[in-house]
Amino acid sequence: MQLKVDGHLAIEGGDPVRTRPWPTYDKGAVFVSEEDQNAGLRALRSRLYFRYDCRPTAQTETGRLEAKLQSYFGVRHALACHSGTTAIALALMARVEPGSVVATQAFSFAATPSAILLAGCRPLLVEVDDDLHLDVEDLRARYSPEVKAVVPVHMRGFAAPMRAVMRFADEVGIPVIEDVVPALGVSLNARRLGTFGVAGAFSTQSDKSINTGEGGFLLTDDTELFARAVVYSGAYEGRCARHFEAPSQVPICDLDYPIFAFRMDEIRAAVAASALDRLPLRLKLQRSVYGRVSRGVADLAPITLRRPVAPGACLGESLLFRVRDGRDGAAAWFARALRREGIDARNLGDPAESNIRCFWNWRFLFPGRSVSEIKALLPRTTGLLEETVDIPLAPTLTEADCEDAVLAIRKVAAQLDMTASRSRRFKALAPARLQAAGSSRLTWPVVPRTQSLPPPAS
Repeated sequence: MQLKVDGHLAIEGGDPVRTRPWPTYDKGAVFVSEEDQNAGLRALRSRLYFRYDCRPTAQTETGRLEAKLQSYFGVRHALACHSGTTAIALALMARVEPGSVVATQAFSFAATPSAILLAGCRPLLVEVDDDLHLDVEDLRARYSPEVKAVVPVHMRGFAAPMRAVMRFADEVGIPVIEDVVPALGVSLNARRLGTFGVAGAFSTQSDKSINTGEGGFLLTDDTELFARAVVYSGAYEGRCARHFEAPSQVPICDLDYPIFAFRMDEIRAAVAASALDRLPLRLKLQRSVYGRVSRGVADLAPITLRRPVAPGACLGESLLFRVRDGRDGAAAWFARALRREGIDARNLGDPAESNIRCFWNWRFLFPGRSVSEIKALLPRTTGLLEETVDIPLAPTLTEADCEDAVLAIRKVAAQLDMTASRSRRFKALAPARLQAAGSSRLTWPVVPRTQSLPPPAS
């Protein structure tokens, strides 16, 4: 694609690629149909907002949603709840003893370790690999008998390496609980995420593939885990039996467990069930958007796109790439330059931001430790996040929006590549200049420290 805009970067005073706001879910760029709105209105008008009211489960909005989820994912049990965080916690509560160590990756949203804490367990953080997936070899190296479960995260819509995760978990005899919160609808080798482990936890928060504002659900084939999770979620006084064909099928006594009121309400369930009908269309649109943008920048030398663990094993809600420049602050500068071009972008590891997808901002796990001390615990993940730029891609992006993203990335990358080449030429000239000067010291001709460019390394 040829650049047809002013080549001067907006961060240096040039014209930006676009002046319209970049469409994101928090600005209303969401995939919501008239049918979804009507479903919510229907539930509102019913005046029956509690899932455990006088109706049989099959006649409630929540019961219908759970039946649809069972069919769509091909699982035995589905439980709607009020967030992805509580879905993770419910699965852990139902399967893992309090006080146990639970392994998870260091690149995730802060809700993942928070859910582990909510379940009364202790998180063990594991490094990620070059493509920001859970590093199973590092998991193996950090494993001890104290670890009683692992929570792989399909982070930013990219499937975790589930074959390797499951193989390791089977070797050591621990359950796998998938955090599918960022990747609802993604499949890995024709198998839906959330069906590999003993349980899968999902979210229906506003930026997810099914949008109910807040909400979530849990999937499992483990009947006892399911029954415990149902009671923990708030099924009291025998209401757990409503989730089974007959009371005799309930494998536990509900009075043996506390309740935490993690239920989903009828209004959200109605919207979710409607949105599930259109999930294949949303996924198709999302992948189309991602394909347009990723193909348009795949050839750029200064950046490396994040790769899925298998073809098509990603949602496409986010374009992530590493800025392979070698100069401190290059990725943070790249993200700032993109924002000035009109494209929302973040450098995950930008020290000027408190991005809670970075483990060193999970201070609640590291009381009394400085940021530098926390980063040193997982140096590989630290370096990768400091190099990574993240651009949100809504499924509602138009072809023009996608072209703007490609143009902006190419424009910024061209400037970065030019200055990197200049820096390499300076270094190549160094020996000859030293000999000509007859000196052991050399002052490098360095690009000035301006807003537009990080200085070349000396």
